[in-house]
Amino acid sequence: MTIKEVEQQIVEEFSIFTDWLDKYEYIIELGKSLPIINEKGKDEKNLIKGCQSRVWLAADYVDGKIYFTADSDAIITKGIISLLVRVFSGRTPQEIIDADLLFIKEIGLEENLSPTRANGLLSMIRQIKFYAVAFAANKNS
Repeated sequence: MTIKEVEQQIVEEFSIFTDWLDKYEYIIELGKSLPIINEKGKDEKNLIKGCQSRVWLAADYVDGKIYFTADSDAIITKGIISLLVRVFSGRTPQEIIDADLLFIKEIGLEENLSPTRANGLLSMIRQIKFYAVAFAANKNS
């Protein structure tokens, strides 16, 4: 599946909920299925700056694709990072760099997060894109 197809799948999943409390509960459930970062990965270098809660994101570059694992000490944040891992893991750096992430707006995520969580979401996206740029640069050097 392409990034756009995964995004569309997420939009469809969220479309069954009319109430944001139900969407929050679904986000929490998604967080429970997140491929967890190993304890070794919970170090300072994998901690995302700019998040109110603690969020760790590790990236491995294998055969031209980036694979992410993550964790958070906050249940909502863990669900949010699980959505991003679902969209981005197993993609090439260029696919990640080019992604628009329209699903965030389409499901209403950004507008229904507190300002600190919205900033955290942007920090998570920025870190994922940073990994993609770094892996793309290493590949080309």
